[in-house]
Amino acid sequence: MSERRYPLVVFDWDGTLADSTAVIRRALQRAAGDLGYPVPSDEQASFIIGMGLRPALEHAVPTLREADLLPLTERYRYHFLAGENEIVLFDGVPEMLASLKGRGHWLAVATGKSRRGLDRAFETLGLREFFAASRCADEGFSKPHPGMLHAIFDETGMQPSQAVMIGDTTHDLQLAENAGAHSIGVTYGAHEPALLKAHRSLTLVDSVSALRHFLETNA
Repeated sequence: MSERRYPLVVFDWDGTLADSTAVIRRALQRAAGDLGYPVPSDEQASFIIGMGLRPALEHAVPTLREADLLPLTERYRYHFLAGENEIVLFDGVPEMLASLKGRGHWLAVATGKSRRGLDRAFETLGLREFFAASRCADEGFSKPHPGMLHAIFDETGMQPSQAVMIGDTTHDLQLAENAGAHSIGVTYGAHEPALLKAHRSLTLVDSVSALRHFLETNA
């Protein structure tokens, strides 16, 4: 472990490991329409990916009434679950995780998903065995508050300087900055490269294969 520059590699889930951006975006848009609210654009719906559900809904539907929060949440979950079977891993994800674990890295997940949602994804997509720790939005603060990473550091015994956070959104990169860790942005997920470039990440990569190469070379 001491030979690794980043013994701890933390991944976002949606848009980074799982190709779920379109399903989440569509679920949010349909949920807003069901309740008679303006339907968020693709850009607006994509921006909230990675946030906890409540702040995501409040951001995407700025006129949301408090009384409609629970109904909107229920409609979002209904539409998300209806499309969940469409979600697959990005090409090369299992092989990358196996390679990193075989090289001695500890792997973790920090996600805006609920614990129930992440556990279901672990089982469905078969990745649970790779991760030593995980933290979800309903277990504390939402991104970009550093709480998720702090909890993972505590669980693994790592320091911020020993960790790199990988994600497809500005929320992920800001989370890393707030927690004192380094980050890598992936451009194949929810946020446009122009948004990611505003943050001090080690690099931006445009594919899982490029991410794997960078990690194996530099981490």
